[in-house]
Amino acid sequence: MKRDITIVGLIVDERASYAPEVQDVLTKYGVQILSRSGIPTPSKDKGIITLIMESSEQERLEIEQDLQSIGGVQVRTMNFDEPADNFTQCKR
Repeated sequence: MKRDITIVGLIVDERASYAPEVQDVLTKYGVQILSRSGIPTPSKDKGIITLIMESSEQERLEIEQDLQSIGGVQVRTMNFDEPADNFTQCKR
């Protein structure tokens, strides 16, 4: 099964209310998540989360749908239609 690199961006409105549901979805797909970063907005009422995933197209669609089903969550994805093996690692 082909697995691509996908960047997922989330904005979580009323983060105190929706964060537990978002966390449940991220835990469900944790095996596909390579990196996760999250910060609150300056007002602390919204959360901004970025994910880097290695997933099949079907897995990507499933996590998008699960996250979009949560009220107050906006989801945007950017897919690199290239297997992770083709990415070059930086060396010092």
